[in-house]
Amino acid sequence: MTNKLDKVDLKILKILQENSKITNLELSKKIGLSPAPTLERVKKLEQTGIIDSYHAKVNPATIGLNVHTFVLVNLLWKKENALENFIKKIQDIDEIVECFIITGESDLILKVITKDLRSYEKLLFKRLSQIEEAEHVRTLMTLSQVKTSQTLPFDYD
Repeated sequence: MTNKLDKVDLKILKILQENSKITNLELSKKIGLSPAPTLERVKKLEQTGIIDSYHAKVNPATIGLNVHTFVLVNLLWKKENALENFIKKIQDIDEIVECFIITGESDLILKVITKDLRSYEKLLFKRLSQIEEAEHVRTLMTLSQVKTSQTLPFDYD
């Protein structure tokens, strides 16, 4: 799919990742096209699924979400459909904001955000540890975030 993207499309993608609230007029000026073809290009990027969606990035601390953890999960593979059942059960846990199947010593890694340590403890012991398919759960507590980027590492030039 990337072979269908020209330099203008790539510029649009980079700019929209940096600021999705940019107006079509501002975007058109930055890429050197008039507003109508700019809008058509953006619509095409959306329709083809290259642009999935637009989101407001909320600072978790400003709304009282202060504990960020990563949780490593080892599944009980003896249990039938362990992976599918575990994934299904975590869908209703809002504090789990991301989940990845991984390689190495664990099977999955979860990104969890909660209000405070007490909330995390409750989530860990009353919900995560109660999932039958989870054989072992290990918490990695974050101290601070030193880098974050919403722009994908791609050669936009």
